[in-house]
Amino acid sequence: MSERKGLLQQQHAFAAHIRDPQHAAPPAGIEDRRMGIYRELFFNNLDSLLTDTLPVLHRLLASAHWASLVRDFMVKHRAHSPYFLDIPREFLSYLEHERGTHAPEHFRDPPFLYELAHYEWIELALSVHDAEVNPDDIDLGIDLGIDIGHDLLDGHPLLSPYAWPLQYRFDVQRIRPEYQPTEPPALPNYLRIYRDAEDVVRFLDLNPVSARLLALLTEHAADPAYTGRQALESLCDELQHPHPETVMAHGAEQLRDWQVRGIILGTPTAGVT
Repeated sequence: MSERKGLLQQQHAFAAHIRDPQHAAPPAGIEDRRMGIYRELFFNNLDSLLTDTLPVLHRLLASAHWASLVRDFMVKHRAHSPYFLDIPREFLSYLEHERGTHAPEHFRDPPFLYELAHYEWIELALSVHDAEVNPDDIDLGIDLGIDIGHDLLDGHPLLSPYAWPLQYRFDVQRIRPEYQPTEPPALPNYLRIYRDAEDVVRFLDLNPVSARLLALLTEHAADPAYTGRQALESLCDELQHPHPETVMAHGAEQLRDWQVRGIILGTPTAGVT
């Protein structure tokens, strides 16, 4: 038991030193040259993974700022998943719950730090997401608004499990070295990320009205009796639009466009609930 306890203590000392070599002593009896190999290997692997996942954020920050961010993540965060691909998600958790306002004084994190990181990470998350879609349960329809029972107005629009809503304070999709806002725009930034039929991940900008239409469809996704027409009628009521027929017409076009993109799959086939 004493040997096992000693081994555990050595492993804990090893891990602590790898995370924070400036403040945690290495385990006794190990040559510093060898420890240096592990220190470099662990940090570089983590740095490379996060750089590949968050290329825009990496490009925006000075190299010393980025390295300090990666090191701070190693020191403060305790991951809950052993999988390598989950590390970027753990990094987001660190940014949201642990980074906060405790950045080193000589580095000032941009106010959009977390949102930009999330925006970049979500592409990876969707690219590896797996969901079951049975094509036999989906009626693709043909002529929107004409073939009653086979269109998105009088049928129940089926949202793709590979299309996710996004909302940010900052217009993260426009951030680059030449554009780094210090204050968010007046209106929220609505986006939809989706994976198309070729498994290509794409982003779609939404205005508040189209975002609300998708939100209504999402809220009633489990109700097979809820139709695209009902969603548009609710939208007209909310907007108090003086010409609801205009909203209905544009809304029908919007639904069809979303189906072409793969955000909406179609409607349920007969007998599917």
